[in-house]
Amino acid sequence: MAGAPCPVPMPETTPDRFATLSAPAHWQAVDFISDLHLQAAEPATLALWQHYLQQPPAQRADALFILGDLFEVWIGDDVLAPQAQDTTPSFWRTCAQLLREHSRHTPVYFMHGNRDFLLGASALGACGMQGLFDPTVLAFQGERWLLSHGDALCLADTDYQQFRAVVRSADWQRDFLAKPLSEREAIARGLREQSEARKRGSAHDPSLWADVDAGSAREWLQAAGSQTLIHGHTHRPDQHDLGQGLRRVVLSDWDATALPPRAEVLRLSAQDGLQRLPLC
Repeated sequence: MAGAPCPVPMPETTPDRFATLSAPAHWQAVDFISDLHLQAAEPATLALWQHYLQQPPAQRADALFILGDLFEVWIGDDVLAPQAQDTTPSFWRTCAQLLREHSRHTPVYFMHGNRDFLLGASALGACGMQGLFDPTVLAFQGERWLLSHGDALCLADTDYQQFRAVVRSADWQRDFLAKPLSEREAIARGLREQSEARKRGSAHDPSLWADVDAGSAREWLQAAGSQTLIHGHTHRPDQHDLGQGLRRVVLSDWDATALPPRAEVLRLSAQDGLQRLPLC
């Protein structure tokens, strides 16, 4: 399903159908990550990412699933072009090379997040990644695991949902990608600053933070014939009992400069089930 940014269901409805990926019979373990928010200004997090990708064969899973926001921002696949004149061309190409080398021995699947939804077919190919729709069901070891970035289910954040509907439209994306790279950089920088200001404004009150709507998560799970939803986006790793035998498992974000630092992989194995593997 590699290609241009994948179509995303409207957040207030249950998808009519779910894309399904059936794991090959020989897979014994798969890894899930999200919200690394890689950027040139955070070399320590990039170093942790590189360390994970270059683990010896005995420590690797059989596949890697990136469930959104691998990058802090993605302003167009042309950042990888040799003639790109953005401020950090080597950073983008380093990331692509690391992913491409990893994909030579381990399949890498990528789902768009709210920061890197413009990552398209050209970049997927350059990174050796295969695109996933949001949501997707992973059929693995006799169970159906529902995968999502998670932002479409944060229904209480109405401002974001309105913004999401605009930027996921084909017209907005076409107009944005037609702008010069330097202009796109400036727009993305402004949007990031607004987002950070909103976070700072609500940091004193956790009840103001957007979270996944439990009722909608249950609806998705029931429609998908799944018991477990695995997602990122909220930066609050945990496991939530949704009732009726259903649960959602939240991935960790990565930040090597935080105190304490955060970098965690969620591994699903035939032998041990779900395990959180800290990298620092």
